[in-house]
Amino acid sequence: MKRDLALKATTFLLAGTLGGVLLSQAACKKSGPDIKIGVIAELSGEIPAVGESCKKAAELAVAEINESGGVKVAGTYHLLRLVIEDGQGHGEASAAAAQRLIDQEGVLAVIGPTASSGAVPAAAVAEEKRTLLVSPWSTAPRLTRKDDGTTRRYVYRACYSDEFQSRALAKFATGYIKATKVAILYNPDSEAPKAQAELMKKELESRGAQVVAMETYAAGTTDYSAQMKKIAEGAPDLVYLPSYYSEVPEQLKQARAAGIKSPFLGSDNWGNPELLKSAQEVEGAYFGAHYNPDAMEDRVGIFRAAFEQRYAKEVPDDVAALTYDAIQLLRTALKLAEKDDRDGVRDAFAKISMQDCVTGKIVYRGGSPDPTKSVVLKQFKGGKVTFVTNIDPD
Repeated sequence: MKRDLALKATTFLLAGTLGGVLLSQAACKKSGPDIKIGVIAELSGEIPAVGESCKKAAELAVAEINESGGVKVAGTYHLLRLVIEDGQGHGEASAAAAQRLIDQEGVLAVIGPTASSGAVPAAAVAEEKRTLLVSPWSTAPRLTRKDDGTTRRYVYRACYSDEFQSRALAKFATGYIKATKVAILYNPDSEAPKAQAELMKKELESRGAQVVAMETYAAGTTDYSAQMKKIAEGAPDLVYLPSYYSEVPEQLKQARAAGIKSPFLGSDNWGNPELLKSAQEVEGAYFGAHYNPDAMEDRVGIFRAAFEQRYAKEVPDDVAALTYDAIQLLRTALKLAEKDDRDGVRDAFAKISMQDCVTGKIVYRGGSPDPTKSVVLKQFKGGKVTFVTNIDPD
């Protein structure tokens, strides 16, 4: 199997060598100007590794598309051109980036931001400007909903939502771990962690578990001793930490120093290989994720081989895989579009009901912008990230 994947990956990667031939063939067809696709990535701020993964995957996906001759949109072939902005992981900067991409750069669609803190404000701009925005990694419910609760028409996600994730993680916590008393620590001012904490509490209680502590902290906190003391007093048999990867090692270190011996469970916010640099602190902890890079499916092996060849054997993380999927979904929409304008692309994207992607089968049911997908459970074990199971909510 590995030999077959290697052969397929080698064939796939030869596309770069054949790119000139394919582009020459495309030039013989009716061709139009490059289509600009905006990307908003968190290249600076608190989670730059996330932004870098997004940028790398977007560049890989677009390079592959262009090397194959581009995309046929409404009868005309186009190459894609990325315009990348730094959203900094913050709402104001991300909204401004969306505004620039749409108004000044004239992009046809936007990929990102990935983090919900930037994606939600950017989504509001895209909706107002009637421009398709697909977030690879934003799980926050507010991404695809307006303040009045109605669904945005121009905003989609390539990942599952926090509502979906929380049901799956609560099922894992009460079923696999058999937890009956759970403590939660989160940042109430951060979009995704706040939603994940509140939804997890609701889902755990619906399954008969007791939430014995609901502790909070402010951005930039480094001393969690007071919160850990209160959590320890609750004697939980599981601690849920929907924190971003950069905060996790110190939180786990201080939790253990406070005498907390129960298992730890994280959300998809943990899905970055940077955590492996703190192998001792994270050892044994579980977390929700979006895909398994060691899966045997051909599409996973081919994507991973292409990414590793382009980026010095770097294993693509969740954000990279989801960004790649988001570009492939956009490619499908471009092919389906009857008009090569923003409304035409949005209407075509709305026609996608199912697509096999690197992160699994993405299903949009009943016109929902939030796909149905499995949640992948992983564990830090022996200095590595190991696959535990796939979980579908009830």
